[in-house]
Amino acid sequence: MILLRVSLFFIVLLLLPDWYIYKAYIRHQSNKLWKQLFGIPSASLLLVLLIFILFKDSIQQHHFGTYLIITLCIAVPKAVFALFSLLMRGISNLLRIRLPHGWIALLPALAAFGYILFGAVRGKENFKVHQVTYVSPDLPDAFDGYRILQLSDIHSGSWKGNGHALQRAIDLCNAQHPDLAVFTGDLVNSRADELTEFVPVLSQLRAKDGVFSVLGNHDYGTYTRWESELDRIANVDSLIVRENRMGWQMLMNSHRILHRGNDSIALAGVENSGAPPFPDYANLSQALQGTEGMFKILLSHDPTHWRREILPESDVQLTLSGHTHDMQIRLFGFSFSRFVYPEHCGMYLEDGRGLYVNVGLGYVLFPMRLGAYSFFTREKSVSACVALISARRTRLSAEFNCPSSGITFTLAITSPFLTACPASLYTSSIIPEIWGLIRISSLGSTFPVATVVFCRSVTSGLRVS
Repeated sequence: MILLRVSLFFIVLLLLPDWYIYKAYIRHQSNKLWKQLFGIPSASLLLVLLIFILFKDSIQQHHFGTYLIITLCIAVPKAVFALFSLLMRGISNLLRIRLPHGWIALLPALAAFGYILFGAVRGKENFKVHQVTYVSPDLPDAFDGYRILQLSDIHSGSWKGNGHALQRAIDLCNAQHPDLAVFTGDLVNSRADELTEFVPVLSQLRAKDGVFSVLGNHDYGTYTRWESELDRIANVDSLIVRENRMGWQMLMNSHRILHRGNDSIALAGVENSGAPPFPDYANLSQALQGTEGMFKILLSHDPTHWRREILPESDVQLTLSGHTHDMQIRLFGFSFSRFVYPEHCGMYLEDGRGLYVNVGLGYVLFPMRLGAYSFFTREKSVSACVALISARRTRLSAEFNCPSSGITFTLAITSPFLTACPASLYTSSIIPEIWGLIRISSLGSTFPVATVVFCRSVTSGLRVS
């Protein structure tokens, strides 16, 4: 089904721009050879696509991935050229001026070609660490500042022969010195033996409180043919054994209790919970049994699980997911994945409860990433937001920043005579428990730097004087 959808997309992407370019530019050429050669690239790509469809069961994924990259490098620049050509023609007709629309359209077409080539060659290995702060009044004091490293969607089969790239990724992970490391599913494309080459590398992942993982939709082997259902189940069991040997603890509708001093939190993980056609083996109530009254972090591969079940049927404060890849293409902050997944990338908050969607480390089908670069997430769980108060002889400023809620508050006074000046923070609709009041009064010509913490216990404001 996936191959069919991709095929229809590429047929349209190849034929429509070619039709326009031929009518607008090629048919007017006097050179007959040029006219004959123009359609050869698209015809060749469509022929290869037909071969893939007819022999899809025997085609290696990396071969198809190479085909997709070549097709994109040819088809997308043509499409961009056609769009800009039409735009320039429209402007030319509207303003009644003569524009070299073909030459103008050629520039963005070449830029598109370069961008796609970068995504295929370097973009898929453009690893980044994305730092996120999650604030909750329910977090125990001992876990204030607790750091969680999240990996997701490695798809190890796609990295065949490229273990040095994953080595760089794991080295980058360990350099963060996390308290906890979690993996939120899709370690392989289909088969457990994809992992064999990378076990020595992935085994190096370290965290103070251990490494925990859950299964994703690809880990169940549903995207390949098996001799029997027993073979598929055996493949899943083999994957779990391999992860355990790597030192990764699998959470299958279960949880672990993490301790700091006299405080504790629950880390729970469910099997994949997806809407059809994705597998659904999650048992949320089983995973959370015995965690009543505790602060909970849940690992669930598919972010749609959050609104389907987690929000309405549990009190889980923070959910970590993957799955979307942000469709591996993100241009100028826009991704088509938003039309498929309401929560597709980054942090989402609902009444103080959070969902973080990691776009993943690896790739599937398309061996490239454009904009939606592979990244690791370092969540910092805190129970407070911080305001920094500072002053000079003629200027006093107060800044409040809470990244997780999006609240930013700034106060500036430039008078040389600093008198009583109240300033208040509004109550956040996202995190209603966290609020405060800054009151500045009767300050002298100098004032030392001070830090004011607005924590979950604030009820009447803080005073600096």
